[in-house]
Amino acid sequence: MTASLFVDTPKPTPCLPAGAPPVACVDIGGTKISVQVVSDKGALGRLVEPTIKQGAPDALARQVLRMISDSCQTAGMKLDDLAAVGVASCGPFVLNQGAVELASPNVCGGLAGSGRGLPNDWTSAALEAPLREAFGQARVRVENDGIAALQAERRWGALQGLDHCAYVTWSTGVGVGLCVDGRVLRGKNGNAGHAGHMFVSDNFDALCGCGNVGDVEALVAGNALPRRFPAYSDAASILIAAKAGDTCAITIIDEICRVLGRALYNLIVTLDLQRISLGGSVFWHHRDFLLPRLQSHVQGKLPALTDGCTLVPAGLGEQVGDFAALALVA
Repeated sequence: MTASLFVDTPKPTPCLPAGAPPVACVDIGGTKISVQVVSDKGALGRLVEPTIKQGAPDALARQVLRMISDSCQTAGMKLDDLAAVGVASCGPFVLNQGAVELASPNVCGGLAGSGRGLPNDWTSAALEAPLREAFGQARVRVENDGIAALQAERRWGALQGLDHCAYVTWSTGVGVGLCVDGRVLRGKNGNAGHAGHMFVSDNFDALCGCGNVGDVEALVAGNALPRRFPAYSDAASILIAAKAGDTCAITIIDEICRVLGRALYNLIVTLDLQRISLGGSVFWHHRDFLLPRLQSHVQGKLPALTDGCTLVPAGLGEQVGDFAALALVA
């Protein structure tokens, strides 16, 4: 495995070919939702709001519909002008009469119960059905955000030209998109790649929002770290302290990199990958500090399977989410 070179290269700008009708691009995360309209003039009317987690189980879908309408108004166009709506969303998904609902641990409080402190008792949140009702089935495409980001990285980013690769986001949660033999893996409900919920420990203080105790996400996700290590206010504060030489913070970061590094190793040896592209807010803002630590848990381990596979920062950088939704409808 070779270390990545951190060279600032020009990032593409979301845009459609000349004359193409505009599309709405929606990125739903456990912390925030972003919506923008993309046309042949570029990205327009971008809006960002905290992900709603209160009210009826269709509250999130209603928020998305309102944000699409507001984005169109800001962009100076009508809803009827949209050719399609692409939604890249955190998962997992469940299907209700063929329509995607979210069973996301970072959105639905009914999965793990009161121990996670989410202000609802949802076990799923409606999403695709209200969008279909508003726009028509043919105009709406919903995909897991890890899978959508993988497609964006293969089309415009660091995974171009590769048939055996993965995208991993390390953010509020831990998500993965997988491609083997040139085929993007989806699974029976579109949930392939939920490697963040692999059991790796029985650590009693690591309750995941899905109800698991001791899975990858419960141990290393951005929203898990302040719960596990309350001396620090958030994931960023731990990383900033570690980079400043705080020995306690360094110990924490080394441990969480061991967990995620082993998860990356498991993906590589299971799927025989060429490259893993990494993004997400926890990783991206501290990538120079984290990448070598992650690499150390892969490099030199069973070279017959790990040699020739590299870990690299996402080629689309902080724009992965925007391009993920666009990849579904462009």
